Amino acid sequence: MGICCMMKKSKSKPMTQILERLCKFEYITVVIFPEDVILNEPVDRWPLCDCLISFHSKGFPLDKAVSYAKLRNPLLINDLNMQYYIQDRREVYRILQEEGIELPRYAVLNRDPDKPEECNLVEGEDHVEVNGEIFQKPFVEKPVCAEDHNVYIYYPTSAGGGSQRLFRKIGSRSSVYSPESSVRKTGSYIYEEFMPTDGTDVKVYTVGPDYAHAEARKSPALDGKVERDSEGKEVRYPVMLSAMEKLVARKVCLAFKQTVCGFDLLRANGHSYVCDVNGFSFVKNSMKYYDDCAKILGNIVMRELAPQFQIPWSIPTEAEDIPIVPTTSGTMMELRCVIAVIRHGDRTPKQKMKMEVQLRGRDGVLCSDPQQEVLDITRQLLAELGQDNDCEIEEKKSKLEQLKTVLEMYGHFSGINRKVQLTYLPHGQPKTSSEEEDTRKEAPSLLLVLKWGGELTPAGRVQAEELGRAFRCMYPGGQGDYAGFPGCGLLRLHSTYRHDLKIYASDEGRVQMTAAAFAKGLLALEGELTPILVQMVKSANMNGLLDNDSDSLSSCQHRVKARLHEILQSDREFTEEDFERLAPTCSASLVNSMKIVKNPVDTCDQVYALIQSLTSQIRWRMEDPKSADLQLYHSETLELMLQRWSKLERDFRMKNGRYDISKIPDIYDCVKYDVIHNATLGLQDTLELFRLSRALADIVIPQEYGINRVEKLDIAYAYCLPLVRKIQLDLQRTHGDEAVNKLHPLYSRGVMSPGRHVRTRLYFTSESHVHSLLSIFRYGGLLDEEKDQQWKRAMDYLGAVSELNYMTQIVIMLYEDNNKDISSEERFHVELHFSPGVKGVEEEEHAPTGFGFRPASADNGQKQPDPGSLEDLSRDETDRAVPLSEPVTIPRKSPLIRNHKTGSMEVRLTQPQITSFEGCFMVPSIYPLETLHNSLSLKQVNEFLTSVCKSAGDPHSRTSRGEARRHVRSARGPTITPLLCAHEALSAMFDPHNQPLVDTYIPQRVLSTSISLRSRPERPPWCEYQLLLYFYFFN
Repeated sequence: MGICCMMKKSKSKPMTQILERLCKFEYITVVIFPEDVILNEPVDRWPLCDCLISFHSKGFPLDKAVSYAKLRNPLLINDLNMQYYIQDRREVYRILQEEGIELPRYAVLNRDPDKPEECNLVEGEDHVEVNGEIFQKPFVEKPVCAEDHNVYIYYPTSAGGGSQRLFRKIGSRSSVYSPESSVRKTGSYIYEEFMPTDGTDVKVYTVGPDYAHAEARKSPALDGKVERDSEGKEVRYPVMLSAMEKLVARKVCLAFKQTVCGFDLLRANGHSYVCDVNGFSFVKNSMKYYDDCAKILGNIVMRELAPQFQIPWSIPTEAEDIPIVPTTSGTMMELRCVIAVIRHGDRTPKQKMKMEVQLRGRDGVLCSDPQQEVLDITRQLLAELGQDNDCEIEEKKSKLEQLKTVLEMYGHFSGINRKVQLTYLPHGQPKTSSEEEDTRKEAPSLLLVLKWGGELTPAGRVQAEELGRAFRCMYPGGQGDYAGFPGCGLLRLHSTYRHDLKIYASDEGRVQMTAAAFAKGLLALEGELTPILVQMVKSANMNGLLDNDSDSLSSCQHRVKARLHEILQSDREFTEEDFERLAPTCSASLVNSMKIVKNPVDTCDQVYALIQSLTSQIRWRMEDPKSADLQLYHSETLELMLQRWSKLERDFRMKNGRYDISKIPDIYDCVKYDVIHNATLGLQDTLELFRLSRALADIVIPQEYGINRVEKLDIAYAYCLPLVRKIQLDLQRTHGDEAVNKLHPLYSRGVMSPGRHVRTRLYFTSESHVHSLLSIFRYGGLLDEEKDQQWKRAMDYLGAVSELNYMTQIVIMLYEDNNKDISSEERFHVELHFSPGVKGVEEEEHAPTGFGFRPASADNGQKQPDPGSLEDLSRDETDRAVPLSEPVTIPRKSPLIRNHKTGSMEVRLTQPQITSFEGCFMVPSIYPLETLHNSLSLKQVNEFLTSVCKSAGDPHSRTSRGEARRHVRSARGPTITPLLCAHEALSAMFDPHNQPLVDTYIPQRVLSTSISLRSRPERPPWCEYQLLLYFYFFN
C-alpha cells in the first residue's frame, strides 16, 4: 500500500495511527512516498505499489499522481481525477445537485478577471441579486476555489449589519466580525442562503459507502473562537446520523469516488444540507474511528487484491456493538426541560408620537424600504404645507417635522430602533389625550404611531450576558474539560449535542439584542452580538408567539384604562372605597403605593412641577458654556434630554388642566433612566421626582393589565395564550424525541450519559408578556392558597413585588425520575421559580424576599445517601444529576472564588455539596431566583395549562384582543416579507404541517389536540384585495 501525499499529511497523528493498525494485517505492507521524491523525481522512479492512497493538499502535484496511476495502475482508494472537481466549489455543487443531495439555495457569480465590473450582480442594502436570483441577508459568499477559505457571511441591517469573515484556523481564531456590509467586487463567488443551525456544524467522515462518522463542532461563524482541548485539538463531539443523513454520506462517497471523504452538513429547519465536500479527511482524535478506518480499508484492499495474489481471505464478521446508556436510579432525578420567559435588559427611554392621517386613495404598493417611503411622504407634505400659518396646520407641521427628524436620526434605516405603525380607524380617532385634540371624525382614517428610543443600553447588555453565565449553573454536572469554571454542566451538554436549545425573541431590537447577549453568556461565546443574534435567536413575532403591540388593546383593557383614569383624576385622598375599587386583590405593593400617593391629583401636581423644574435646569445647563457640549450616558446630549422631558411636560398636563395618566409610566421610565445613568449631572429633586413617579407607576402599570382577577385573566389570555400553548407543548415532549440530534454513544469518550437530552426553551419579550404570564399563574387556579402553604407564601411574596424590572424571569424546570413507572404521577416533577429582575434604585434594603431557591420542606429532613450509591454526590462523575425527590437547601453564599492566576472561576465545595444551582446568586445587580413552588407534578401543571387554554378559547368568557386589531402595515424595514413571497407565506401560515409555533419533532397527534391556528379579526371592507396581504403579514 503506497501513501502518496505531502509529508505534513503522511506524518500526521491520524494517518500514523491508522497506518500502524493497517500494518497488523498479515499481507499488507505500507510504503510512504518521500515528499522529495514526489516533488522532484519523475513518476517512473516513484516506489511501486499495488494499492495507492493519494490525495491533493496545498503544494501537492496532482498531475504527477494521475500520471503515476496511469503508469502503474494500482488499486485507487480515492479517485484522483475527481479531486480536480473537488477543488472547484462550482463543480462540487453541480455534482451534489445531480445526485439529488439537498443544498442551500445558491447562485454562481463568474467574473472575468480582466473585466470584473461586467457581471450579473445587483447589490442592495439588505440583499444581492445574482443572475436574477435574490438573496436577502443573511447570506453567504464563498470563493469558487475550494482552497480559498475566506468565506464571508453578510448580516442584515436589522441585526446590526456588517459581516463575519471566516478563514482557515489561525491559533484560536477561525473568523472575525467586520463592520463592512458590501460584497467583494473582484473574483468569482458562490452566493447562498444562510442556514440557521443554532451555532453548530456537523462534519461527516466516510470510509467507504457504508461507514460514516460524524462530529459536531461550534460553528466558526458564531464568534470565531476555536474551542480546543488540553492537547490543543479543536473540541468536537461525535453525533448520530439519521437514516437520511447516512444515505447522503453514501451518495457523496460514491458520487465523488472518494472512499475516504469528508464533507460538511448543516442541520437547519428539519433538513440536512451539504455545504462543502473536502475530499480525503480523517477524524482528528478518536481511537474507535482509527480502529474502524484501518479495519475497513484493510478489508477493502484484501477483498480486491487477495484473489490475484491467491491469498485466502474472507472478511470477518463481528456482532454490532450495543450502545448501553447508563440511567439514573434511586432518588436521582434527571433535569429534562428548562423553560424561561425573560424580560429584556436596561434600555433607553421609549418615545412615541401619534398623529391621525386621512386616507388619500394611495395604491397599496409596498416599496423595498417602507420607512423610506414614510419619510418621502413626510418631506412631500412639509413642502406642500409651506409657509401656512394656520394654528391647526402648525400643529400638524410640528408633528411632521418630528416624524422627519426621527426617521433621519441615524442616517440609515436599521429597522431595529424605530418603528412606524399604521392602524386602521373605521370612525376616525377619538379624543383621548393632548396628542389627539381633534374632534371625533366619522370618516375612516389611519393612526400613524411612530416609536423610537428603547434601545438596549451597554448596561443592559452586561446584565443579559451576566445572567446568561449564571443561568448555566442551573444545569447539573460538568467535570472534565469544563471543570474550571461554574456552569460547566450546561456547556458540556450543549457541546456534546445533548442540549436541545432554542431561543425566541419578539421583534423589538432591545429584546433581540438581550437574547443575543444572554446566549453569549450562556454558551461562553465571544465577539460581537450580530452573528450570535442571526444564528441563535429566532424571531417569534410573525407567528404571534411573542407578539406585543400595546396599541392594539382588547375592549377589556380599554375599559380598565378608562376606569383607572377616572379613579386617578379624583382630587381627594384615597378612600376605603377607592382602595376596594383599585386594589380588590389586596396586593401589598399596590396598597403601599396608594398610601404614599394619598391624593393622586396633588401628587400629579407635584410631579408636573418637578418636571418643569427639571426642564428649566436642563435649559440652564445648555446655556452654560462649561456644560453645553456635555455627553450624557449612551451618547445622549443635553438637547436630546431636553426634547424628551419637554415632550412629557407638554403631554402630561392637557389643555383642560387634567392629567394624562397614560404618561405616568413614561415619566417614571425617563426619571429612572436619568437617576441610574445621568446622576453625575447633579440635577436637583430628581430623586423626589423618582419617588413620586414610582409610586404612581406602581399603581398604573400593574393595574393596566387588569384591576380585578377576572380582568387580569382576560387581558393575560389576550397577550400570551400562544405562549402558554407553546409552554405546554414544551413540557409534554420530554422523552422519546427520536428526531432530535443526539450524541453517538459508541464514540462518547468521557461522557457517561450519552442518552441524556435536556431541552431548553428561552422566550425573551417585553413587560406585557411577563405581567400576563404571572397573572395566569397567580389567578388562573394552579393551586389553592388555603390548602397549600408554600403557594400562599409565594403569592404573598409576589404581592409584595412592586415592579417587574428589566431581566425579570419566570422559570419552569422539569425533572424525571427514571426509577418510577412511566405512567406514575411521581415520574415527572415540576418546579416554578421567579425573579423580579434588576435591583432598583435604593430599594435593596426594603425589597421583599421569598424563601430562597429550592428551599427545604419543613417536614422533610436531609436524607443521607448511601456511600457509593448514585446519591453520593461527593463521588459524582461526569454529568451526574442531583437528587431531587427530597427538597434541598442551598446556602445563600456562593462558593465561587476567583482564580487570580488564570482569571477563570473555580468551585470551592462546601456542605451541602451541591453547586449546580449557585448561579442564581452570581449577578449582584439582579435579584436571585425565588422558588414559588417545588413539588408540582407534570400532570397537575398540564391540566392547569389545558384549562387555561380552554378558558381563553371560550368566546363567552373573554373578548378577543384580535377584535381591536386593525393593522394595515408596519414600516419596520427588513423584517417585512416581500410581496413576491405572498402566496408562499400565506400557504405556510395556514398549512397544518408547517406550524412555526411548534418544534418540528412534535408529532401530529399532539398538534391536533393542543394547537390551534391563531384567530384573525374581521377585515375592514376597504382592504379586501391588495391590502389583504398586508393585513396578514403585518398583524
